[in-house]
Amino acid sequence: MKCVFVQFRCRPGTTYDVADEIARREIHSELYSTSGEYDLLAKLYIPEEEDIGRFINDRLLDIDGIERSLTTLTFRAF
Repeated sequence: MKCVFVQFRCRPGTTYDVADEIARREIHSELYSTSGEYDLLAKLYIPEEEDIGRFINDRLLDIDGIERSLTTLTFRAF
């Protein structure tokens, strides 16, 4: 499994709806509300055989209210 973090910027007033929809899809390990440039942070474990970009695009970015996302790939845990 590949661990990735995805941050989401939501349209004003939609953050809780976006978070509820992400939670409903049950594809995240952890989901947090955050301060700063992005509103939500999700930790995902993506199967090795999956294309990360396609996985995120097909399973998350179609959620109404998401304006922008930022994906961070991880390499090693210390």
